Order: sequence, then structure tokens, then C-alpha cells
Amino acid sequence: MRLVTPFVAVLLASASVPAFATDKATGPAPRAQGWLVKSYGEVEMPAAAATAPQAAELKKIAVTRSPGDMAKLQWWSVGGPAYRWNEILLDQMQEAFVTLPTSARHLALFQAALDDATAVARAQRKGATGPSEYAAAAAAAAEVMAYFFPAKAAQFAAKAEEAVKVRLAAGADQAQDAATGRAIGQRIGALAVAYGKADGSDAKWTGSVPEGADKWKGTNPIAPMAGTWKAWVLTANNEFRPAPPPALESEKLGKDLAELKEFKRSPRSNHRATFWEVNGGARAHTMWNDIAREKLLEYGYTPAVAARVLTAVNVALLDAGIACWDAKFTFWYPRPTMVDAELKSVFPPPNHPSYPAAHGCFSTAAAVVLAGVFPQDKERLLAIGKEAAEARLWAGIHYRFDIDAGQEIGRKVAEKTLARSFDSRGL
Repeated sequence: MRLVTPFVAVLLASASVPAFATDKATGPAPRAQGWLVKSYGEVEMPAAAATAPQAAELKKIAVTRSPGDMAKLQWWSVGGPAYRWNEILLDQMQEAFVTLPTSARHLALFQAALDDATAVARAQRKGATGPSEYAAAAAAAAEVMAYFFPAKAAQFAAKAEEAVKVRLAAGADQAQDAATGRAIGQRIGALAVAYGKADGSDAKWTGSVPEGADKWKGTNPIAPMAGTWKAWVLTANNEFRPAPPPALESEKLGKDLAELKEFKRSPRSNHRATFWEVNGGARAHTMWNDIAREKLLEYGYTPAVAARVLTAVNVALLDAGIACWDAKFTFWYPRPTMVDAELKSVFPPPNHPSYPAAHGCFSTAAAVVLAGVFPQDKERLLAIGKEAAEARLWAGIHYRFDIDAGQEIGRKVAEKTLARSFDSRGL
């Protein structure tokens, strides 16, 4: 299904997207700065003696090569060490129905661990020898996924073992390199789990929904504490908090309500609104990660760049969500149908306050990050993000000022994420 249609005009090429040092063979240059470690050298390579027993066991695998091992090697190797694990986690979250903003939190932490694990392993390699990046990624992935879904820890460990054994059986890694890579991944995975346990995502809401005509009405709002979670690039969770929304008696609110009433719905607009209700809401993280992986293969970027791109897009999704929820549960602004009973939405709005629009926050953040690292697709990516935001007005569940505020948050978070993730030297 095409994500961009003639129904949405492509954004102007002059839209604000940072430019990065890019080479067609390698991609933008990641900053030599870890997410969970301050420097890649602070994680010492395990001594050979410490990993010798593992290496001895792994060495036995090299003589059990089968005709199918090369096909398995190709599957695991596509896109670099972080690529397949991104896909695997997305499938697991879909099965468990983990949705935004929690899904963004999981993905950001997971990709940060894989980014650091592979970077540490890479930094300690000497020529063709040294820790295996693939073993490091597999071990880190298993550690973090077991933290997210403890009942499946054994399953994830087996998947990681498969990823390591395939490379050994195919002769792509040496036993000692796999053992040291695995040890590095386990250490980084442990750091990620410690970070996750302290990020505030398990905090329970003990507040109450405020009363008043200018307040959202409902019970059990979605993730009211998400605005307090630990962010990756925001200096403070309210760093990009927008100005207060219009008063109920204001001219601005009247104008935006009139726009909603005058909008002429059509089968096409209802279709796009419904499409984005799913793919920009509960599954937005899946859609944007799928696009990121697709473009990584098309552009042929190096494994190091691929790991950093997957981290950047998910950090931006999370921090945009944190900033969005900070504002939503500061202002508690009512949905359009709560203000004007004559308005009818295409479908019920999500169970959280209106201002700012979450679709604008999430999809703008993801679109701007990806537009910054895939310059030949800049206009298309920005148009996808714009349609995701605009579709909420077509559905009748957001005011224009909700969308504008959400897009501004998403853009600012994305720009900060790009600056943190890559060296900016111009294309």
C-alpha cells in the first residue's frame, strides 16, 4: 500500500532538515559517543582466559557446517548486526500488543544497547580479528528482550545462540571472537537493563482527572506518567512544551472548530484517516522502523551507520512522545467533540487529552530524522509524516493548533536527536 498519495501535497524541499556528512557507500558519520557508555573504551575486552571455555565449546560448531548454513548466514547478516534484531523485537511487541508510548521506550533502549554493543566490539577489533559485532548484538538483544518479556527469556537466548552459531558454522566468525563479542554484549545488555529499571516507566499514576469545562473528560487516560519518563536527548521533559492552548471563548478556538465543521469528508479522506489511526497510532513505531530498514538496504549504508540510524529514529520517537505527554497532561485540553457536541468524528479519539496531537509529535519526529539521513527521499518522508498529522483533523479528533504544536515538538526533538547522533558537516 502506498503511504503517500496525491491527496497530500509533498512538502517543500526547503523544509528544515539538518544536513550530515554523507558518503554513498557509508552514509552519515555517527558521533563516537555511546548511549549507555561514555566512551567505547571503558568496556574492556574480556581476557582470552576468561572466555576460553566458551570459545572451546563454540569451536566445535565450526565442524558441523550444513548446506543450509550459508542461507542462514545471509539472513542474519543482511543490514548489519542490528538489522534483524530490530525486526525480531517489532514482531515480539506486535504479538504482545505493546503500543506507543511504551513501544518507543522499548525500542530506544533496545537499539541503544545494540548500537553500543556493536560499537564497543568494533572499536576493539584489530584488522580481521577481535570481538564479533554480531555476537555482541545477539547477546545484548537477548539480555534486553528478556528484561522486556521475562517469560520468553529462554526463547530469546536460543535465538541469540542461533545467530552466533550460524556465523561459526559458516566460517564467518572465529570461536574466540564470538566468545569475546558475546561477553561484551552481555555487559552492555546489563547496562541497558539497569537503565530501564531506573527510567521511571514503571511509575504508577496516583492523580485524578481535573474538572472544568476547559478540561478533558474521561477516565483511565493512556500512560499519564509518560511525560515524566527519562529522556535520551531532551535537557528537560518540558524543554519543548508549547504555549498553552486557546481559551474556550477565544477566536482561535472558534476558527479551528469552524475548520473541522466545514471539512468535507470523502471516502478517500475517511480511508486515510482510518489508515493513520492504525499505522500512525498503535503501530506507528512499526511503520517507521520498517521504513528505516527498507531505506538502509536501498542506500547500502555500513553496519555502523545502520545501528545508529535505528537508534536515532527510536530515540526521537520516544523523546517526542515524552515531550508530547508532558504537554498533554499539563494542559488536559478537551477533544473537539467534547467542546462541540455537533461534531462527529470518524472514529472515537484515543483516551488522552487533545493538545498537542500525538501523531504530529511521533510521525514528524521519525520523518525528520529519516529525511536527515536519507536525503534522496527527503520530500517523500516528510510528506508521510505530514499526512500522519493532518489525518487527525480529517478524522475530526484534533484541532489545527493541536497538529501544529505536535509537529513543532516532533521537529525540534528530531533536530536535537540528529545533532546528538551524527557529525553535522553538510552534504
